[in-house]
Amino acid sequence: MGTKKTAPFDKKGIESIAKDKPIVYTIENSAGTNIYTGIAKRGRVEERLKEHLPGGKDPIRGGTKVRIEQKPSIDAAKKSETRIIKSKKPSQNKQGK
Repeated sequence: MGTKKTAPFDKKGIESIAKDKPIVYTIENSAGTNIYTGIAKRGRVEERLKEHLPGGKDPIRGGTKVRIEQKPSIDAAKKSETRIIKSKKPSQNKQGK
């Protein structure tokens, strides 16, 4: 199991997240519901999460916090992402991924 962390879904919260390994992340709304799940490669974690903020190129509406779990490889992150999307069906993920 990798390192897990929760941070506010804002610029400052994103900047506090570990960036040294690939991650799988979930963006949650104020009720704690997973509204989006994704992955980010090592070295691109902060950049990818900031793309989801309002005004970014891939904004996620209604997010209040982000949960991350570091993974040993991008393949492990992709497998975890697929499993989470299949079980939780986040409203802002394209279904069928």
